[in-house]
Amino acid sequence: MRTLIKNGFVIDPANGVNSKLNLVIEDGKITEVTRKEPCCEKVIEAEGKYVVPGFIDIHMHEEGYDNEKGQIKDSILRAMLQMGVTTAVGGNCGDNYMDPVEFLNTVDKDGAPINMAMCAGHTYFRNKAGHTDKYTEISDKELADMKIMIKDALDKGCVGISFGIRYVPGINERELMECGSLCIPSNKMISAHVRNDADYIFDAMQELIDIGENLKIPVQVSHVGSMGGFGQMKEMLEVIDAYKSNNYDVTADCYPYYAFSTRIGETTYDSGFLERYNTDYSVVEICEGKYKGLRCNAEIFEELRREAPETITVCHVMKHEDVDMALLHPNVMLASDGLFNNGQGHPRGAGTFPRFIKNYVKTGKISLYDAINKMSTMQAKKLGLDNKGRLNVGSDADIVIFDLENISDNATFNNPAAKPEGIEYVIIAGEVAAEKHAIINDSLGKSVRKY
Repeated sequence: MRTLIKNGFVIDPANGVNSKLNLVIEDGKITEVTRKEPCCEKVIEAEGKYVVPGFIDIHMHEEGYDNEKGQIKDSILRAMLQMGVTTAVGGNCGDNYMDPVEFLNTVDKDGAPINMAMCAGHTYFRNKAGHTDKYTEISDKELADMKIMIKDALDKGCVGISFGIRYVPGINERELMECGSLCIPSNKMISAHVRNDADYIFDAMQELIDIGENLKIPVQVSHVGSMGGFGQMKEMLEVIDAYKSNNYDVTADCYPYYAFSTRIGETTYDSGFLERYNTDYSVVEICEGKYKGLRCNAEIFEELRREAPETITVCHVMKHEDVDMALLHPNVMLASDGLFNNGQGHPRGAGTFPRFIKNYVKTGKISLYDAINKMSTMQAKKLGLDNKGRLNVGSDADIVIFDLENISDNATFNNPAAKPEGIEYVIIAGEVAAEKHAIINDSLGKSVRKY
């Protein structure tokens, strides 16, 4: 069946398109980009709306597999679909909730709300190799075993390796180099939540960049707002610019919020974090459990660290001007870092992309054309996905149609999964997956693999 999207204003930075055009879709691909109005069996009226490549989230956290239901946990995937994401990359910060190849195979077998790519999470495979102590160095045998497993995951389509260096203090340069070298044959990226943040960010970021530079592979610095959003952003971006000016492939991502999220038991909250952020316990908000919605004091903080370390928190510490600086920088793309636990967590998992348009495009801080580049085109280029993040003939028909006038995020820290407004259609592989925020088909997503 041929589908016509007519009268919409098409923005496609990959091809320099910024004009009122019609699109024809057939068999999951774009077959025509034209000013004419071809006869098609199905018509989607987009008058007064913007038609853009489906948003690509290069950094989110998948939820894993529900053994009782026999299916992938998909609350965050459904939230992402409703905010216009058509492809997302899981396995970030070194974490996989299950074997990444098994996850991709399950997506292909059962479908998913959105397309899914996966990083090979270093920490996941480190633990699988038998080294579960995050504070100590790995043995030679464990490293060898881990490398075999990571190589297999890369060979079967994972788009790169992610490191949660912050969460595994025992990782050393040798471990980073030997694992990173596995990306050389296919020029896949390494990404990382680097070793430290705030005033310690520069050495931490340099550690990651040095690995990539020595191995001559692409580098993605994860969620820079929560790493250098404490007064260090200008200098951080200058470091990235310097490498980019020498044609080295280093980029970063950021989300449009001034608070980060992590589990209360993570190393981020190890001794010294209050001094590092020059703050007190009240900046830590509890997202789930008996203290949901409350700000911490010393007693609550220590209780949860001891008895419920998996509790998701939000930490309100980032400087507004630093986050804005990152989001508007040409070498920084948009990403959610979305993390849900049964629908609870940070609102970025459901609000990031509409929020960016509302708070940055509609306020005149950035053009819509440049925003779409940051929301889809840059990600596709970084991942080497030639058929996504673009709207030319032959590309995958992953498309978002939205109403600029009415677009808005509704997710809050108290209601983190609330649906946005203004996303009229989300189309995956040429089929309508969501219409006016209602999910029409939650199984159109397939695996996205890079070999």
